[in-house]
Amino acid sequence: MDKEIKHGFGQGPGELFEGEYKKPLPMRLDRWLVSQRAEQSRAHVQKFIEAGFARVNGKTGKAKTPVRPGDIIQLWVPPPEPLPYLKPEEIDLDILYEDDHLIVINKTAGIAVHPAPGNKSGTLVNGLIHHCPDLPGIGGKLRPGIVHRLDKDTTGCIVIAKTQEALVKLQIQIQKRVASRNYIAVVHGAIKDNEGMIVGSIGRHPKDRKKYAVVDEESGRYACTHWKLIENLGNFSLLKFKLDTGRTHQIRVHSAHIGHPIIGDQTYSRCKKLPIKLDGQALHAIELGLIHPITLEKMKFTAPLPEDFERLLKVLQPKNNINSEVLDMP
Repeated sequence: MDKEIKHGFGQGPGELFEGEYKKPLPMRLDRWLVSQRAEQSRAHVQKFIEAGFARVNGKTGKAKTPVRPGDIIQLWVPPPEPLPYLKPEEIDLDILYEDDHLIVINKTAGIAVHPAPGNKSGTLVNGLIHHCPDLPGIGGKLRPGIVHRLDKDTTGCIVIAKTQEALVKLQIQIQKRVASRNYIAVVHGAIKDNEGMIVGSIGRHPKDRKKYAVVDEESGRYACTHWKLIENLGNFSLLKFKLDTGRTHQIRVHSAHIGHPIIGDQTYSRCKKLPIKLDGQALHAIELGLIHPITLEKMKFTAPLPEDFERLLKVLQPKNNINSEVLDMP
């Protein structure tokens, strides 16, 4: 039982949902509740059921309890536990778009997305809960509103949900690859091919548990990265990437795996001599495409390159001029 569930059914502040099951065939209680509560993930619903917060015809139900036509189902949803240890901080956010349901940020290098052991302040989440006071109730304790993440030293587009319903629907878009995430990076080495696909399961490095690596299927999770060559820049190459999956450090690990690590990557690149000093690795989430979780409008966001990335391109190729048409990846 999770510690945050402190009350019984109907006790203390919370919300009571009640509905009648009208389908002709039986269905598991947890599945029906998920279909009726788009703002709640299946994991959350199952947690409430395990806590005794779901009833069928007045009797406490289990996740696999079958519900039948005419059954009255009740779900008690307690309020989320506050986050006393996660303090709002005034952090300068480069906001690309914002409405009542979501916010899209152009993340800078050097800022972690969410707290981690030994890093409970100065994160994007700290700045977001200062900007959006209602955010702590969305999506869990350490990652309120976070739909997907970017590494600390990766820059660019990241979307954050401002409501539980938006969070669940956006996460589904990421999982089902409805949302598109395009990146550009400068890597070591001159690449000869124009495009390619890297497929390799990613898991913990067998010798360094702080790193990730391409491992066998049993030890890791399937990962697929598409890339296209934008331009060769002497001993370096400018690439664009599109993710099929979203594993931790995926682009960085896959790039290093094929012998072309990203410039400035202190974890996966051994080359310490760089053309210029960088704030992080030369990896930028330049474009994010999604369907608005409430209005269903197709949306596309583009994050301008960081200053150090632009300086790097000017040093490597003074006449380099990157435009949106070149960066499009179907």
